[in-house]
Amino acid sequence: MSAAVLTPADEGELAEAIRDARGGLRILGGGTRGAGAPGPALSVAGIAGVTLHEPGALTLVARAGTPLADVEAALVEEGQRLPFEPMDHRALLGTEGAPTIGGVVAANVSGPRRIQAGACRDSLIGVRFVDGTGAAISNGGRVMKNVTGYDLVKLMAGSRGTLGVLTELSFKVLPAPETEATLILEGLSDAQAVAALSAALGTPFEVSGAAHGAGRTVLRIEGFTDSVAYRAGRLRTALARFGDATAEDDPERSRAIWRAIRDVTDFADRPGDVWRVSVKPTDGPAIAARAGAEETLFDWGGGLVWLLVPAGTDLRARLGDFAGHATLVRADAATHAELGTFHPEPAPLAAIAAGLRAKFDPRGVLNPGLMG
Repeated sequence: MSAAVLTPADEGELAEAIRDARGGLRILGGGTRGAGAPGPALSVAGIAGVTLHEPGALTLVARAGTPLADVEAALVEEGQRLPFEPMDHRALLGTEGAPTIGGVVAANVSGPRRIQAGACRDSLIGVRFVDGTGAAISNGGRVMKNVTGYDLVKLMAGSRGTLGVLTELSFKVLPAPETEATLILEGLSDAQAVAALSAALGTPFEVSGAAHGAGRTVLRIEGFTDSVAYRAGRLRTALARFGDATAEDDPERSRAIWRAIRDVTDFADRPGDVWRVSVKPTDGPAIAARAGAEETLFDWGGGLVWLLVPAGTDLRARLGDFAGHATLVRADAATHAELGTFHPEPAPLAAIAAGLRAKFDPRGVLNPGLMG
């Protein structure tokens, strides 16, 4: 193992490294999201490889350090995909490295298709991980029966390495669609756009993407070619009161639109801090107005609001009390330290989270302080 970064080659070496830790460890996947706890780095990049892919059963199992690109390539070969469309943070954050499937799960990274297919945790059916005592634990899916009393599969998704270091993940996957098209409405206000997105999501036409930014309101339809053409036409008619929608029916150009939304590339290489606010879609326009952002992007039908604000802005103070949470995604280290990356938890939830950390990491060695 490197002296600068601990890089165990398998689960046994990982468990040993955690047992030997004499202080906090900064847990890394591909290092593409930047944020992390202080302390020596512990990378799972060496624990990699797709260990099982059963296309007929729509199941894939991969070790945590497997590059996301390798997982997606294995699925493409069989005409399949991950349902939850994970974001690539590198352009937005200016980071390098390769996103790993373990990092995706640890942060519960979910893209525009979440409105239809659910979040990353909803496709996750099994986990293996090493807890803060160095014990290896399995739960769910193709692994041993849960005997702990916890739904560890759901618990580990989004825990960001604070409860355990993931070593292997099992997923349900989906067939890739034959084609896709994007309907585009121009010039709507934020309130009009969210109303249009809500109306579209209320139709039976299986919208798989609903976003608004830079004066464009976009809606995605995926599936078989004839079905996409029919549903896009019907949706265009259903939204006529919001304007005359144009259709981008070239699948490559449509995919490019949604990659840019997924990765928030319009905010890349621009000065300022980036915040991510989760709210009820109907509250999104009011939140954006209160934020006074330089630029705003709505995803998930308006329920996810990306905000570009001047560096050092205390967005939570500016917004005041609201039903949702604001996460600081991009800022300098001093701003992260001063404002906190994650939204403060209500006292009852904070007590539960602290109790879970005490159970799974009693010595406090796994990303200490990262999430409270």
